[in-house]
Amino acid sequence: MPDWSVVVPVKGTAAAKSRFGGPGAQRLALARAMALDTVEAALAAPGVAGVVVVTSPSLAQDFADLGASVVDDTAADLRGAIALGLAHTPPALGGAVLLGDIPALDPRELGAALAAAAFHPLALVADADGSGTVLTTALPGVAHVVGFGRGSRALHLASGYVELTAPWPSLRRDVDTAEHLAGLASLGPRTAALLAG
Repeated sequence: MPDWSVVVPVKGTAAAKSRFGGPGAQRLALARAMALDTVEAALAAPGVAGVVVVTSPSLAQDFADLGASVVDDTAADLRGAIALGLAHTPPALGGAVLLGDIPALDPRELGAALAAAAFHPLALVADADGSGTVLTTALPGVAHVVGFGRGSRALHLASGYVELTAPWPSLRRDVDTAEHLAGLASLGPRTAALLAG
């Protein structure tokens, strides 16, 4: 089975998490906390050799302190940021793309998903709502089709990705709204501390 390099795009601007409403600084703080919890969990997942975070210079040191590699986000959109990260993944490793807003992520669930993905050239895990994608994978030597965004599950399936269907509840719950966040039974430490404060 391959080891994996995991790319995590993180929007490091005041436009982050716009669907939450409220002041931009508050949304950015929440996005930062969730992304740090996501990356820390990914780094601890079985089979993960490294994590590449694509973000703004203002957040770079936070992720470097966790042990992630950081790429400056010079792209115009999410898909461009992901492409930047994938260009920095070692060719001998499997390449995975993980959303940066999964604050309840259990490293064991990510590890199990990556182990299942090792049997398919391209694979995906859909989000809890069923229309989006939280994780895509490509074996060494196989090129990703970067299709994240609205309706990404259908786009990835049409591009040849095999859907992995185990429950993995912590992996599938990306957070786009306050309702998503309120529905989580547990949270990573930074997200929990921010909400408690």
